[in-house]
Amino acid sequence: MRHSLLVLLLASVTLAGCATEKAQAPTAKRKAPATDLHSQQEAEQARLQRWLDEHQPRLQAAVQDSAFEVRREAHVLIVTAPADSTFNPDRPHMLVPASLAPLTRLAKELEKDPEAAVLILGHADSSGNAKHNDELSGQRAQAVASIFRLTGFQRDRLSLKGLGSLMPRAANDSLAGRKLNRRVDMIVTPRHTLEERLAYFSQPQPAAPQLASADLPAKSASKAKAKAKSKTTSQP
Repeated sequence: MRHSLLVLLLASVTLAGCATEKAQAPTAKRKAPATDLHSQQEAEQARLQRWLDEHQPRLQAAVQDSAFEVRREAHVLIVTAPADSTFNPDRPHMLVPASLAPLTRLAKELEKDPEAAVLILGHADSSGNAKHNDELSGQRAQAVASIFRLTGFQRDRLSLKGLGSLMPRAANDSLAGRKLNRRVDMIVTPRHTLEERLAYFSQPQPAAPQLASADLPAKSASKAKAKAKSKTTSQP
């Protein structure tokens, strides 16, 4: 009798243990995907940084001895072409001959990598009316994009947009600030992120201009109240 009770007791403990394991198993399974996702994100970020490390010196070499500037943000490389030295002062939407060589070298360098894409953003300062600034910034972006197309850069790897005076690099209340704001930014990014970045810059912009940032909303640009009281005879 005692032996039978002992067997029943052991069986009960075994069944209870199995039930506990079954109850805990789904919890373990639920935690695994989150861990895997975090690991995948870390791996993706590491690949992105290696990609940026590889391209940054090549882009700097492509635009050396020019007025172009290459800088790096968290997730992109940005090549900035100052409008005053890149475009004709009398026809501010036309490229000057001196800008063609660095633009061509840049386009050819990026064309080598099928995973590279470029978002071209035209900018103006705040002098003049908003409609004129929008049109001029779009024309500047279009002029730069035409050089990329001439080198054979595929259209599905190239997007452009004119932002007028909505994303200045500096305040517009000085000659130096307005000069910085007249520019074209070429945002170099992996191909699979191009649509996402274009969508970000296509969002309605706030009334107050933002200081320029090419990163996505996770690292949103700081807001700046640009003053436009003083006027200049130079092009926006």
